[in-house]
Amino acid sequence: MKTPALLLAAALAAATLMPAAADAAQGRLVVYTSTPNKAMADLITAFNKAEPEVTVEFFRSGTTEVLAKLDAEFAAGSPEPDLLLIADSVAMAGLKARDRLAAWPDAPVEGLPVSSYDQDRTWFGTKIIATGIAWNTAAGLPAPTGWADLAAPAAKDRVVMPSPLYSGAATIHVGTVTATQDLGWSYMEALKTNGATALQGNGAVLDAVATGRAAYGVLVDFMAFNAAAKGSPVGFVYPAEGATAVTEPVAILKTARNVDAARAFVAWLLSEDGQRFTVAQGYMPLRPEAGAPPGRPASVKLLEVAPDTLAAIGEETRRHFAALFGG
Repeated sequence: MKTPALLLAAALAAATLMPAAADAAQGRLVVYTSTPNKAMADLITAFNKAEPEVTVEFFRSGTTEVLAKLDAEFAAGSPEPDLLLIADSVAMAGLKARDRLAAWPDAPVEGLPVSSYDQDRTWFGTKIIATGIAWNTAAGLPAPTGWADLAAPAAKDRVVMPSPLYSGAATIHVGTVTATQDLGWSYMEALKTNGATALQGNGAVLDAVATGRAAYGVLVDFMAFNAAAKGSPVGFVYPAEGATAVTEPVAILKTARNVDAARAFVAWLLSEDGQRFTVAQGYMPLRPEAGAPPGRPASVKLLEVAPDTLAAIGEETRRHFAALFGG
């Protein structure tokens, strides 16, 4: 026979559980992202298997254009997104400095590399997207091994790269390379002297390399591997000096209308299930237990510069790059 105290405890427990069920993630969730349209649509489908009551809508463009749209909305006092899922932590560091991001102290980051998320837990890396060198394997030219090869005579007038004026990954790449002692702006100037040209984004670089209009391209890894798997004559190498990388961080805005759904989205991305889906999409995961895409090395040597440093030099990086390669 249960005592009154036990009955009261059971009633309180039931009352505690009932709101949790009622507060399950649901409703409209708006995401602004630089993730390619098809990849984002597939991600939402996978997320909805775990959270079927959330209706995800998204706006997609390059990181620079996403941020420009968001800035205009902030200025008008009507920011639309609940979440940002964009290429680089530098942009997130800038938004955090402007007090635009909501902290989530209890975010599920256990087991993730400490360097992959903001220590105040306002943004969280979701994957590793490394930038290296793609080349047209049908061009009859030597396979590259490092960044120096793009400034060599064999690559003259045959190198393309994404512009940091459009691409967040390119901003990280140029900022990291120019802040690295053995490369620096002298390396970028050597590329210009060797006839390298800047295109709008990584997609344009891939197209130029795959069609043979360029022999070599500075490109994010997953695009090259995905193209090769579909039969394009595209090879890829992680440079011996070290690749640059972005972690495609996700963040909840302070102005988010649907915080519960936003947290559910972030939690799923960081979970083992979410990380395994990352691998299935051809990206390197942050959780080693999620495995790796076929044909990738177990680890990649990276050139690393602190996000706050890259954020501080971001405008100068873009100005200097535009002066060299044009807008």
